[in-house]
Amino acid sequence: MAETTSGTRAGTVARAASAEAPPKGFRGAELGWPELHRIPHPPYRLPLLGDVLGASRSTPLQDSLRQARRLGPIFRRRAFGREFVFVWGARLATDLADETRFAKHVGLGVANLRPVVGDALFTAYNHEPNWQLAHDVLAPGFSREAMQAYHPMMLDVAERLTAHWDRAAAAGQTVDVPGDMTKLTLETIARTGFGHDFGSFERSRPHPFVTAMVGTLTYAQRLNTVPSPRLLWRAARRNEADIAHLDRTVDDLVRARRAGRSGEGDLLDRMLETAHPETGERLSARNVRRQVITFLVAGHETTSGALSFALHYLSRHPEVAARARAEVDRVWGDATAPGYDQVAKLRYVRRVLDESLRLWPTAPAFAREAREDTMLAGEHPMRRGAWALVLTPMLHRDPDVWGDDAERFDPDRFDAGAVRARAPHTFKPFGTGARACIGRQFALHEATLVLGLLLRRYRLLSDPAYRLRVTERLTVIPEGLRLRLERRTPAPAPDGPVVDEGGSAPRCPVRGAGD
Repeated sequence: MAETTSGTRAGTVARAASAEAPPKGFRGAELGWPELHRIPHPPYRLPLLGDVLGASRSTPLQDSLRQARRLGPIFRRRAFGREFVFVWGARLATDLADETRFAKHVGLGVANLRPVVGDALFTAYNHEPNWQLAHDVLAPGFSREAMQAYHPMMLDVAERLTAHWDRAAAAGQTVDVPGDMTKLTLETIARTGFGHDFGSFERSRPHPFVTAMVGTLTYAQRLNTVPSPRLLWRAARRNEADIAHLDRTVDDLVRARRAGRSGEGDLLDRMLETAHPETGERLSARNVRRQVITFLVAGHETTSGALSFALHYLSRHPEVAARARAEVDRVWGDATAPGYDQVAKLRYVRRVLDESLRLWPTAPAFAREAREDTMLAGEHPMRRGAWALVLTPMLHRDPDVWGDDAERFDPDRFDAGAVRARAPHTFKPFGTGARACIGRQFALHEATLVLGLLLRRYRLLSDPAYRLRVTERLTVIPEGLRLRLERRTPAPAPDGPVVDEGGSAPRCPVRGAGD
């Protein structure tokens, strides 16, 4: 397999891009924002340490959300001599979405993953050629035809989940929602993308791959909370072991594919066999490993969080669950398993998912950098290479867009009329622009399918004493969420409005997002 070389067209493009690339390495806001003094920051700033009073090393995102509510749509924080600018106001975020003036910035949290996956799709700098090569080679793997081929495998994995949940329901036991969603989504991306089975549902403890993955994500976040990586020397040794385990797992997977049968055009086949349609280049062996790890990690970590938050809200809002369940009964009828096209017809279930992603986008921030000297929204000068971090959960709560009740869970925010009336670039759970998540349609189909299957099969009963807590490890996921299940028999689909046997499904106000 040919390596990407500087003699190819992509290499030529890379050299040209490198000449125009912003300066490498961390650039504090004081270097890129000439009028930084105009941007508010928290009170009680300490010399050297910065804005650390009241901050938590384990919840830096939620700390920033609290500061955002106090300081407004653009603010800054200093930590250990580093200055960061945060943006969440819709007008400012919309301007940052302008691809002619801004591009993806690989911020510290993402850059900390480069020892794990290097220049893979998510972590590559804009001027690195392997990003565009991998994107062009792999994009057909998320076409409609490819998605139709993945659908039966998604159903097979979902059946393993429901078998596990059936046993728990029969025994009167609660289920570990984040843990089981992680098993589900890992098996789904492993089966559909790489023809591999981790056996997650047959294990009493997480698969070692998941343990290593969580370790690398946690370490990457911890690096942002200390003045020097040397303070994490013990964690660094564990991180090296975690990276080695991820590498070995993927190398074994690739070796088995090369020695065995074809994956019938799955993502791994494309990585190994497909040449770029214009240049004829192929992904190098090293880059294949990096892309596989990226898809295994990003392809399940964010989707498991999205499903977990959605199930939390469905359990807390039975009127929403009844309405979604009624739609499933009507659209899927008495079919043993839904077809591919039937999933897209679950429009209200999709609204539930979108509203969950609005309140808790599982990739909760993305960074943008200026391609040239410019003015952000006509107010704040930025030098070329200056960057800002968009706080997606706050963008999704901007009262100018979502109203004064933005904290309220209401899937009807995503009915067709409301979506058309809303300004663009105000709902960004998958990032923005050319570097937005390549697998978003895969994730949305999988999550909608799974929610439909679970609503059809169970009533989701929450613990009244549970209060939503959020764990952060670059992505976010509910902590300690367990649900009790009751098996149900779907009601027959009538000709008129559908009513679930548990009661009507009125459109009514629902409680706050924190319930």
